[in-house]
Amino acid sequence: MPTGLTADAGWQIGVSRTLPHPPDVVWDYLTGPAGLACWLGSGAEPAPEPGAPYRTDTGVTGEIRSYRPGDRIRLTYGPTTVQVALTAATGDRTRLRFHQERMSSPGQREQQRAYWQQVMDRIDAALGAG
Repeated sequence: MPTGLTADAGWQIGVSRTLPHPPDVVWDYLTGPAGLACWLGSGAEPAPEPGAPYRTDTGVTGEIRSYRPGDRIRLTYGPTTVQVALTAATGDRTRLRFHQERMSSPGQREQQRAYWQQVMDRIDAALGAG
């Protein structure tokens, strides 16, 4: 089976980065208006609870599947599923991971890899130097 293709979740991609900030700082940013606009899309302000719907300004719709404060959010993003997860790292740092599955093709997988890497760059820049 090609890299990134799974039998049960289709094409998937995971991108992670360790940020020089404690988990609570990263979580607060990700779940605030600026952070949600950064990774989910402008206009998306879902309630922090399973089943909460959202819609971005570009028309992407989805719903929260699971929401564990300070830990992870899993949601549908159009026909795909996205999970954002935080893990505490040594030295008051945080490992941030975005995982997206149920993509339609290897091309979409590569496009989303580049997208999530850009999101990481924007989050890192928004939080500033540690």
